[in-house]
Amino acid sequence: MCLGIPGQIVEITDTERQLAMADVSGVKREVSLAPVSDRPLADLVDEWVLIHVGFAMAVIDADEAAETLEALRGLGEAQETLEQIAEGERAFMEDRA
Repeated sequence: MCLGIPGQIVEITDTERQLAMADVSGVKREVSLAPVSDRPLADLVDEWVLIHVGFAMAVIDADEAAETLEALRGLGEAQETLEQIAEGERAFMEDRA
């Protein structure tokens, strides 16, 4: 399974190498636009993309980006809850020993 993280393209950093700066939840990172370079790169500024291992894999709309970010936040909260449960179970078992 591959997980794409939504990011908004904020600037083109290297046209020749098809690289751009993307804002991913407030963190900026350079990504390759090669997979979505079916239009002039300048047209991708302000667009939302799904980013996987440093590549913009698909252009998405703002609503889809917001929904995906919310789902990812929910997964993070669920993971945190599971870790807390596991920690509680470990502590319980240690107390019984």
